[in-house]
Amino acid sequence: MADLSKLFDAVLNGDQKTAVAVTQEALAEGRDPMELITQYMVPAMDEVGRRFECEEYFVPELLLSARAMKGSLELLRPLLAASGAEPAGRVVIGTVKGDLHDIGKNLVASMLEGGGFEVIDLGADVGPARFIAAVREKNARIVALSALLTVTMPSMRKTIEALKEAGVRDHVKVMVGGAPVTPQFADEIGADGYGENATAAVALARKFAQAG
Repeated sequence: MADLSKLFDAVLNGDQKTAVAVTQEALAEGRDPMELITQYMVPAMDEVGRRFECEEYFVPELLLSARAMKGSLELLRPLLAASGAEPAGRVVIGTVKGDLHDIGKNLVASMLEGGGFEVIDLGADVGPARFIAAVREKNARIVALSALLTVTMPSMRKTIEALKEAGVRDHVKVMVGGAPVTPQFADEIGADGYGENATAAVALARKFAQAG
């Protein structure tokens, strides 16, 4: 039988090859995909987040763990879709218009996936219309906006205003983050929350998802 504790360890240690191998073995034995995610992979990513907060892990370790998690998820996703299993929530994420930085946004997206969310990643330099279209098309309940430049921060405000004008603002929670962004700025522009880093963003998204 597949030793699923090895799956936990592989994700925690950023060992993609082992994570994929254990996942394949477990699926061949007919194990429940949701069990692998909720009992082994998400707890491993939670521990990764804890270590990051304590400064035992840094961005390279986070990226490796997220990649290991992603490798396993690619095997599990088709099975979850076929079984009708719902993700923890759907998040539309992107770096706002005028900003081409995506490393931080990519890390947040990977950590959200690791937390069991379905992530619709729109990339960088994303205008309000694309956020609105993705929310409608995917029935997403969370929108995550990233900005790495002070000069592109106003694009966050414009995006939130566009969500209001499109009539979808009341249906989504908007979270913002990025190096120049502050909790005060998040309040000023009418965002629902601010994520200081990737692990904080996951915790915030979970809070939003649980609140319905």
